Amino acid sequence: MKPGNTGVVRIVKAAGYSMQGLKAAWQHEAAIRQEIVLLVVLTAVSFFLPVSFVEHILLIASLFLVVIVELLNSAIEAVVDRIGNEFHELSGRAKDIGSAAVFVALMLTGGIWLAIILKLFW
Repeated sequence: MKPGNTGVVRIVKAAGYSMQGLKAAWQHEAAIRQEIVLLVVLTAVSFFLPVSFVEHILLIASLFLVVIVELLNSAIEAVVDRIGNEFHELSGRAKDIGSAAVFVALMLTGGIWLAIILKLFW
């Protein structure tokens, strides 16, 4: 291990790399921008809903889950694209599976929001 890369220094450097990743995702991935806007808007909406603390946490956490999965999907796509532009079955499969993960996260989030909002009217 290199001297100076332990403790607080390592944490600060790791945070810097994370911020670089978020910046790159924002600049290069339209889906990230859309999902972060959705996260901000729906988080604001959630504060106006008469829900319990746990329901409120579920609503917001589900939105963050979508962003997390999209970041991982974007990373997979970047690595696959780095390998080459020619079609390969495994590259296509990796991208499709990453996309499926985002879809499942979106369906989970939609289900959570729908269940909690329907509960308000029943």
